[in-house]
Amino acid sequence: MSVRRAYNNVRQMDESHDRLTFEEFAILCRLNEADAPVKTSDIAEYQGALRPTMTHRTNHLAGLGLIDRAEGAVDRRNVVCSISEKGAERAMELAALTRAQIPTGRALSRTSPERIIKYVDAMGALFCKAGDLVLLGLFSSESESMTIMQIVDALGLLQPTVSMSVSSLDERGLVQRSHTAGGSHTTSVSLTDAGDEYVRDIVERIEALVVRRKGRTSNKGEAAPQD
Repeated sequence: MSVRRAYNNVRQMDESHDRLTFEEFAILCRLNEADAPVKTSDIAEYQGALRPTMTHRTNHLAGLGLIDRAEGAVDRRNVVCSISEKGAERAMELAALTRAQIPTGRALSRTSPERIIKYVDAMGALFCKAGDLVLLGLFSSESESMTIMQIVDALGLLQPTVSMSVSSLDERGLVQRSHTAGGSHTTSVSLTDAGDEYVRDIVERIEALVVRRKGRTSNKGEAAPQD
């Protein structure tokens, strides 16, 4: 949540043409960590995305000069992607900006930009819609309910996005809305039992993600793998 909220804030600072979705940022991080070009089909599998969706994402990244695409060495029908020098610089820049947006005391507030890249790479395998993020925000809140603006501040999303997501979640029976005490027109949002069950499944999938550390070098100069 710390990384997603921080990146949402960073994304809003960019010009619209240069903005990368979290999924596009994750592709950069995946390619940055790869030792060789990666097939587009493997990137699609990594993100659980359909081919047209992945084509759109890689087209945008290639158009910005952040990745290079080429025909596969064995099968020319397989397009492979690699990060460009500009893309590597952009990934590190976004990681540093994201790190700077994490408030002191919150999870990962003292980590490095290089470590942020690893987290984003891991998180790219789990697609979260805006509604999923709203549920996660409510689940992780210390209070039983939150106002729309509190959710906006917690997630770094735009107010219209949060409002539409809450309306959709309400229709699905995952959240309930009520007016705050004192006759105020401020809307309070809380999880329903169904919403709590739904978001716990998301949390389990998040906790299953593995972010690997670089292996420590032994006395013989060999790297010891770590999780």
